[in-house]
Amino acid sequence: MNLPNILTLSRIVMIPVFVVVFYLPVEWRYLVSAAIFALAAATDWLDGYLARKLDQSTPFGAFLDPVADKLMVAVALTVLIQEHYSLFMTLPAMVIIGREIVISALREWMAEIGSRASVAVSYIGKIKTTAQMVAIIMLLAVPPATPVAYAGLALLYIAAGLTLWSMVLYLKAAWPELFPKH
Repeated sequence: MNLPNILTLSRIVMIPVFVVVFYLPVEWRYLVSAAIFALAAATDWLDGYLARKLDQSTPFGAFLDPVADKLMVAVALTVLIQEHYSLFMTLPAMVIIGREIVISALREWMAEIGSRASVAVSYIGKIKTTAQMVAIIMLLAVPPATPVAYAGLALLYIAAGLTLWSMVLYLKAAWPELFPKH
């Protein structure tokens, strides 16, 4: 167990804390739940940075890091769907969560056949992740139907578009392995 892995595990531990805070019957729940999510997003960046900088990458960390990220994002989007109670929130959340499931399965399968490098994280994926995290923080920080919430929702749609684009790039890279010509 090293510091990057502890930071990754902390993101998973933050999930129930985040959910409890989000559902507290107090007005400050928005800002505090947004702060918890922002802290989780920061630890995502920090654990990867430290793992590379300190040469502490581990198979456990490589497995757990994307799992922790996807859990935190899926839970945040789920509470936002419930809070906003709107098709306009549900659509981009559905795209983002659905893509994560597809790409996780694709990466697992590609790793199994020894071609994981062809579905490595791309630059567009990093932009997508940044837009997604900022959008979720904005949406969590305020009640629905406020200017910041509308801006966050617009950014979430941009993130969903980037999500689809990155999924197409992943599938295009994996296509020869998915459908080999005999």
